Amino acid sequence: MTSETTRRKNSRTGIIAGLAAAAMVGLGFAAVPLYNLFCKVTGFNGTTQRYDPVAAAAEPKVLSDTVSVRFDSNVSPKLPWKFYPEHPRDTVSIGARDMAIFIARNESSQPVTGTATFNVTPLQAGKYFTKIQCFCFTQQTLQPGEQVRMPVLFFVDPKIKDDVDARDIQEITLSYTFYPVDEGKKAS
Repeated sequence: MTSETTRRKNSRTGIIAGLAAAAMVGLGFAAVPLYNLFCKVTGFNGTTQRYDPVAAAAEPKVLSDTVSVRFDSNVSPKLPWKFYPEHPRDTVSIGARDMAIFIARNESSQPVTGTATFNVTPLQAGKYFTKIQCFCFTQQTLQPGEQVRMPVLFFVDPKIKDDVDARDIQEITLSYTFYPVDEGKKAS
């Protein structure tokens, strides 16, 4: 093998390795949005659906079937709040809109800002649990001793009855966890 052939092979190998590295970096940046899209479409990991006002014209029909919805609440130990559902359980008609109220109270002597994340279990129910209005991912600032009522409007899509893996679900749990907002990273 000549030195010219070796140099071409080394150049080609270097270009291929560089392109592979660039593709990996690109996939690294795209991973989070792609994962979020995957979860939204499939309901993976208990991801709920977001209410689409355009699709509201074709409201789902209300079925005579019902499902029990359990409301769970958690608070980070770093957040001095009490947080709980007004009613820990509700029985809802599949396809009907319903509302749950969560109550949060700042137990400290200073204003505190928190934000909530959520999930739905069993996981296969996530893609059929549609939130119309929710307080999650929105920063909530409570003054010392302040108590607020936070509504969640939702429905369980009737398509759940067409899914072999989800149609026999009798109870869905909607769980929220409140965390303190890092004041250094607080949105302006």
